[in-house]
Amino acid sequence: MTRYQPTYQHSIEHPEAFWAEQAKRIPWYTPPQTILSYDEQQHARWFSDGEMNLCYAALDYHVENGRGEQAAIFWDSPAAQSKRTISYREMRDQVAYFAGALTQLGVEKGDRVVIYMPMIPEALVAMYACARLGAIHSVVFGGFAPYELAARIEDAEPKVVVAASCGIELGKVLPYKPMVDQAIELSAYKPDACIVYQREAHRAELGTHESTTDYDWEALVTKAPFADCVPVKGTDPLYILYTSGTTGKPKGVMRDTGGYAVALAYSMQAIYAMEPGEVFFTASDVGWVVGHSYIVYAPLLLGCTSVVYEGKPVKTPDAGSFWRLIEEYRVKSFFTAPTAFRAIKKEDPDAKQLQKYDISSLKHLYVAGERLDPPTFHWLDDLLDVPVIDHWWQTETGWPIAANLPGIEPMPTKAGSATFPVPGFNVQVLNRDGEQAQPMEQGSVVIKQPMPPGCLTGVWRDPQRFHSAYMAAFPGYYLTGDGGYFDEQGYLFIMGRTDDVINVAGHRLSTGEMEEVVGAHPAVAECAVIGIHDNLKGQMPIGLVIPKDGFDGDEAALEAELIARVREHIGPIACFKQVLVVDRLPKTRSGKILRKLLRTIADGKDFGIPSTIDDPTSLADVHAAMRERSVGAADKAKPLD
Repeated sequence: MTRYQPTYQHSIEHPEAFWAEQAKRIPWYTPPQTILSYDEQQHARWFSDGEMNLCYAALDYHVENGRGEQAAIFWDSPAAQSKRTISYREMRDQVAYFAGALTQLGVEKGDRVVIYMPMIPEALVAMYACARLGAIHSVVFGGFAPYELAARIEDAEPKVVVAASCGIELGKVLPYKPMVDQAIELSAYKPDACIVYQREAHRAELGTHESTTDYDWEALVTKAPFADCVPVKGTDPLYILYTSGTTGKPKGVMRDTGGYAVALAYSMQAIYAMEPGEVFFTASDVGWVVGHSYIVYAPLLLGCTSVVYEGKPVKTPDAGSFWRLIEEYRVKSFFTAPTAFRAIKKEDPDAKQLQKYDISSLKHLYVAGERLDPPTFHWLDDLLDVPVIDHWWQTETGWPIAANLPGIEPMPTKAGSATFPVPGFNVQVLNRDGEQAQPMEQGSVVIKQPMPPGCLTGVWRDPQRFHSAYMAAFPGYYLTGDGGYFDEQGYLFIMGRTDDVINVAGHRLSTGEMEEVVGAHPAVAECAVIGIHDNLKGQMPIGLVIPKDGFDGDEAALEAELIARVREHIGPIACFKQVLVVDRLPKTRSGKILRKLLRTIADGKDFGIPSTIDDPTSLADVHAAMRERSVGAADKAKPLD
């Protein structure tokens, strides 16, 4: 580690000097002199006296420096059966005129704009237009239920809502406007205006609400002026992003402008090994932090081309979708969630679709969003001739906390590990007493202050919630909420949320470790292990398993084999005695299995459908399977309507 270790140590021991150097990657209007400062609660703030505009840095700057005709975006939509290439100059102009349209509706620096759109270029245009004006955007995943959208409108208090007329998923057209109308009606706060981008698949009917006026996107832009970039401070907010899976009052993660821009520009080269002019493909959605960071902002800050994909890993039209995109757009680095590859592995376990495509442009494959289980890692590692890089981060951090870093020094990979902490992140593992855990000892994964640039700067309108949720448990540390450990070589293993550690007869056991064992069975495509209440032992683990497509074996025999495997690898102490074979597992739209919800059902507690769920019918299927097999107290849980 001749290059990584000195770089990492410098970032931890001399953070101001390290990040002052990285700040030179960004075209500032006024370069910062105050690199690191602290707010009244002693939380880090970066580049407070610097002035910049993120839209200028990502678009105008490149147009002025010779990249005007280079592709900024390749939009590819099997959903709409359409493709578009948008140059940096075209993107700059579309953004500037839409920003002009927003100014005509009264949007100014510091105002909020809620964006409710699918994966279309106009979603990026709207985000950049807000950044251009110094307005604060809050993107809500297109298709979220009206109640959830209303809660976010009520919390953010936007002057304008920007929506598309519809989304398209797996051939189904989902009208958005009725949901937006209902959300505005439900919200106690009423925005002044709603701008609707009309898609050909479904054109929305525009009308005037009691207090909110509808506008057609194209009609507004036609009459709009070309808006210039508004300078903002490095610590001025760029966006609010509500964390997935929240209940009750949504928790709006706030991101600043300067620190975020510097962190993203650094990460594109240090972590993703990209250079200007190359093609970066992130298969996610602009509604998630992954989309914000690595579809919208980071690639364009570096002068790369970003692939914007409106489709799924499978069934649009088949399990070769990603391979086709990599070949067609000559993608160098590709990033998606492990669940996407598990879906591909389930549908095409022998990767026959891959054989149809030339993916020689691909140099690195990145996965994040949830833990990369070793069976999926090995499937990809055996399949591809490029490094498979598991990296770990959160909505709150905005960019990776731990990763293999080919842009600094490539490291040998270890299945199940996110490799090493990224420079800037002082990652530690603490035991219950708040002391440093020993190598191989699991504990709470925390980040010692100061947090590096790019991380959340607060919870919108609720500074106390920010402190209590993240900073109070271990003073001086940010609580990630994940459990894990360092091994003897310093590799970091994230084993899942700390509430995924179960207590069986006084023994603390990791369900993630059991999932590794179950998922390694050759017939298993995907699995989840949860702990359910047991009167005698406190908790007992249960496995939920999706077999690979084409599995025609005996389910009872498979269950027996999986129970035996856990007993062999972890021991009888695990008390792993029950497995359910299911067709689907309930997941968020970002691909995370809703384990907490599964536990709630198994424990017989009432449950509802969370706003983040991808397919609500998957819940009903699992609930029915649990009732049929008398799992826990599932028969006492209120069934879905």
